Amino acid sequence: MQKYADYIRQIEIDSLWSGRKHVIWNLDRRVNILSGVNGVGKSTIINKVVKGLSAGGEFPSHLLKGVHLKVCPEDAKWIRFDIIRSFDNPMVNQELLSKVGISLVTELDWQLYVLQRKYLDYQVNIGNRIIAALQSGEPDAAERAQKLSEPKKKFQDLVDDLFADTGKTIVRTANEICLTQIGETLQPYQLSSGEKQMLVILLTVLIEDQKPYVLFMDEPEVSLHVDWQQRLIDIILELNPNVQIILSTHAPAVIMNGWMDNVTEVSDITMD
Repeated sequence: MQKYADYIRQIEIDSLWSGRKHVIWNLDRRVNILSGVNGVGKSTIINKVVKGLSAGGEFPSHLLKGVHLKVCPEDAKWIRFDIIRSFDNPMVNQELLSKVGISLVTELDWQLYVLQRKYLDYQVNIGNRIIAALQSGEPDAAERAQKLSEPKKKFQDLVDDLFADTGKTIVRTANEICLTQIGETLQPYQLSSGEKQMLVILLTVLIEDQKPYVLFMDEPEVSLHVDWQQRLIDIILELNPNVQIILSTHAPAVIMNGWMDNVTEVSDITMD
C-alpha cells in the first residue's frame, strides 16, 4: 500500500544554478512563504521540487539529482501535491483545443476546464460516501452525511462572499461551476483574470478532499485584488485544514493576516 507523507519537513537542493548554491529550507507544518527580490531564485526552488516529483507524487526515485526531501512520517514514499501558477498567458495550442471542441483563450481557462472535470468526479465521490453513510444504519449516520457535505457548501459560501462586490453568486443547483449576475448565467471563462485565479485556487483546494496535501504556489497574487491577497492563506486553510502551503510571493498583503513569522528570505536558506 502506498504510504503518503503528511507534509515536507525539509527541502535541500545542492545543485541550484549549476551547483553554485546550496539550499536547506526547514519547513513549517502549515504555511511557508518564500520571499526575495526578482531573480534571487524563489520560483527556481519551488519549480525544482515540483519538477522532481512524479505525477503521482512518488519520491525519492523520481526526484531530480541534487534535490532531497525530508517528510513526515519519515518512511513515506509518496506526496499528494498540487501546483498553482498565476500567469494568465494566451493558450499556445489553439488548434489542438479546437479539434476537441473547446473554445478557450488563456491558460487559466484551460486550468478551469480541467478542474471542472475533477469537480464533477469530486461530487460523485462525495455523493456516494453520503449515501453509504445514510445507509449504514449507524446512530450518527445523518451527522456523518452532513459533515461530508460541509466542504462543498463552504466552497460555495466563499465564492459568494468573495464575488459579492460584483453581484455574482454561484449556481448551487448546477453540477458544473457557473455563476449568475443580475439574472445572467456566466461560465467561469467569462470572469476576470483575478476571479478566474481565485476560482482555480478554491477548486484545487476543494477537490483535495481535506487530505494531507502540499500546495505549491508561485506568486499566486499576480491577478488578485489586494483584499483577496490578504485573505488567501486563511481561505485555503479553511477549505483544507490538512494542507501544507509552500508559496513564493512579492506581495506584502499575503502575509498581513498574521503570517509574518512564516516568511523565509531566499538569502537565509542559501549558501555557497
